[in-house]
Amino acid sequence: MRYRSSKLTVDAIITKNDKILLIKRRRKPFKDFWALPGGFVNYGEKVEDAVIREVLEETSLECRIEKLLGVYSDPNRDPRGHTVSIVYHLKIIKGEPRGNDDACDAKFFNVKDIPSLPLAFDHKKIINDYLKSERC
Repeated sequence: MRYRSSKLTVDAIITKNDKILLIKRRRKPFKDFWALPGGFVNYGEKVEDAVIREVLEETSLECRIEKLLGVYSDPNRDPRGHTVSIVYHLKIIKGEPRGNDDACDAKFFNVKDIPSLPLAFDHKKIINDYLKSERC
């Protein structure tokens, strides 16, 4: 019997004042949609290293992890198949955001503007969960 496995991904919430950093996706799925920076964890890579790497690749920002925000595992969250994402809140150490690699743009959005944006995957839910956790 052959077993199917889910894929492991990471996503980052990076904030500045009342703004959240989003990247504009360069590739399918969700090409030209806004998303949290993140991506797949490489085989043999720690998830903590993966989120730092993905953010640097997509936004040119050097960051450090502040805290774990949650794990998102809805089998339908990614049209490419079942992915499980570990989401972290990161703090910027150095740099200014600019789109790079899989991202054609990277910029901060006011949290009030995010509900009107076309967001990829389940990132609207992740952002809403983050905002709820910060209000408590």
